[in-house]
Amino acid sequence: MSASGTGAPDGVLARLGALFRTTAFKLSLAYLLVFAAFAFFALGYVAWNARRVLDDQIVSTIEAEINGLSDQYASGGIRRLVGVVERRSREPGASLYLVTTPAGEHVVGNVEALPPGTLAEPGQTETAYARNTDGDRLDHRAIVRIFTLPGGFRLLVGRDVEERDRLRAVIGRAFAWSLMLVVGLGFLGSWFIAQRVLKRVDHMTEITRGIMAGDLDGRLTLAGTGDELDRLASNLNAMLDRIGELMRGMREVSDNIAHDLKTPLTRLRNKADAALREGRDPDSLRAALEANIEESDNLIRVFNALLMIARLEAGNAREGLAEFDAAAVALEVAELYEAVAEERGVALKTEVEDGLVLHGSRELIGQAMANLIDNALKYGQKTDLSAEAPVVCVAAGRENGDVVLSVADRGDGIPEAERGRVLERFVRLETARTRPGFGLGLSLVNAVARLHQGSFALEDNAPGLRATLRLPALRDQAPREVAA
Repeated sequence: MSASGTGAPDGVLARLGALFRTTAFKLSLAYLLVFAAFAFFALGYVAWNARRVLDDQIVSTIEAEINGLSDQYASGGIRRLVGVVERRSREPGASLYLVTTPAGEHVVGNVEALPPGTLAEPGQTETAYARNTDGDRLDHRAIVRIFTLPGGFRLLVGRDVEERDRLRAVIGRAFAWSLMLVVGLGFLGSWFIAQRVLKRVDHMTEITRGIMAGDLDGRLTLAGTGDELDRLASNLNAMLDRIGELMRGMREVSDNIAHDLKTPLTRLRNKADAALREGRDPDSLRAALEANIEESDNLIRVFNALLMIARLEAGNAREGLAEFDAAAVALEVAELYEAVAEERGVALKTEVEDGLVLHGSRELIGQAMANLIDNALKYGQKTDLSAEAPVVCVAAGRENGDVVLSVADRGDGIPEAERGRVLERFVRLETARTRPGFGLGLSLVNAVARLHQGSFALEDNAPGLRATLRLPALRDQAPREVAA
């Protein structure tokens, strides 16, 4: 047989194999088996109870007739009993009657034959019998009660169980068809659910293959049902968004390093070249070396900042996290910058609440506050020299269960459209190009906020800019020993 002749069946079998291996199909099949077992026992219980009820009704009817016939015998003797039994035997129905002599000879009744020895054991039993019209063929079954009368006569009263057997057959057929229907519909339901799930999983697989091939813009489609596959797709999309953001950040860092660090490296090289060409005495060479060392230190600080931001964004700076007082950190950092503020003619104010306990890195929070204060002192002055004296306010307090650390100035501020962009690496506005810096300070603060599950935002201070670091406070603010 040619390959084309076997391709379609093999494809169908492979598809069915994949379908049957799905978790959805297995779970649906397990639920089907449990439900089928429950239905089996439920229907079996109903059938058993129906038979028991019918048997109880038959026995009650027989008991009532025996009591009535016993009364007839007691009041009129065997002659009267024979008359009553003969009249009842002619009536149509399922009732059975037989009166025999002590020797077992037939006297009257609609029962022609019984299995040998049946009349010898008084009491209730289920037996085969033959009617008067059947000859000796024991073609019927009945529940009978054999009663010995005074004088040795035997009285048999019974009831044919054909209706009971017919009802049992009907229940049996309904039982079988119900199980077949449950199993059939359950299997079809399992197939439908597994097919639907497999279709969505195949779609996810196709998209993820494209992503692995390099299409990082691909995203998993949400069905909008809010089920577990939608939740999984949503989380994967969020993960892909984060990966894309990190990849873009890496590309931007590479581009920015190529552009922004090219100038200081060129300057460093030119200074060294000028020192070799023009250096005539040890003092000029020493000055050139000191300038090169200073330029090298600036580059090292840039690379250290980039490495720190990368560690923070990757979540690799969680070692050494502990509880500490953020209020004390804010006051200490502000105190370090008091001399710088005074030198620049800036009034540095603090508004700090007590006991702001955080769980995190005291050093990183201190570095973030230092970056914010340094930026405010550099850029927090209005270009209009006739304006009021510059003021920088360092604040720390609680707000809606969070610890809020902020640095506000009264300078020209940052346009709202640019506030998100300045958080990226190496981004500097045109007004800041003439001042020292590399545009990494706010990126570092933003990375510190993310590491602590917090947020960082730049807001309008009307006038000026307010930089706000919002961090989740410890829920238990009971007094404890924390790092000062």
